[in-house]
Amino acid sequence: MSLKSLSVFMPAYNEEDSISLTVEGVVKVLKELKIDWELLVVNDGSKDDTAAVVKGLEKKYPGVRLVNHERNLGYGAALKTGFKEAKYPWVAFVDSDGQFNFEEIKKLIAKTDEADVILGYRLNRADPIQRRVFTWGWKMLAMVMLGLNVRDYSCGFKLIKKKVIEDISPIESEEKVTQIEMLIKAKKKGYKFAEIGVHHYARKAGVPTGANITVVKKSFIDMIKLRSNL
Repeated sequence: MSLKSLSVFMPAYNEEDSISLTVEGVVKVLKELKIDWELLVVNDGSKDDTAAVVKGLEKKYPGVRLVNHERNLGYGAALKTGFKEAKYPWVAFVDSDGQFNFEEIKKLIAKTDEADVILGYRLNRADPIQRRVFTWGWKMLAMVMLGLNVRDYSCGFKLIKKKVIEDISPIESEEKVTQIEMLIKAKKKGYKFAEIGVHHYARKAGVPTGANITVVKKSFIDMIKLRSNL
């Protein structure tokens, strides 16, 4: 393994019931890798005790750090903050709701000698049918409108060189279109992609917000803007 260091971040919104277990699982794997590491939790204006729980974890694990949004800015903003705050050349992000097994980061790391952007894609996605239909619709829109052809653009488990994000910035889109913009711009710049299947598990706590009608409307407008600007 050529990787010597790794930044990991988690976007989190109202995840007080799952964040502790998820952080501890990630820390366990990072320690096993025997590399320099950091784990950032980007608390996106949670209304519950997510921030307080993470502050407790900071004291327990020196590599863990809380990054706060004072108000809820959305998943896309949390991604942009995570990449900005990361200090190491390779940056992974994983959702904080415990639906992924971070042990599988090792499968993504194995591709770092041949790719710059390493995308997890969900095997047997364990989400309600409505959420899967929404995601399929966005995938089709991104393919038809923008030519993005990847298995699972919105999978919340990715490993990307920080220099890629710096090169394609600024990233203007929010919510569902943030990752689409990232991937489209990285493809246009000629960065190498790899896609790895990762297991996906049912959410044990918390409530997903991606199908919120306000989020959907804003994302569709951002998709049109992105198409116009490319």
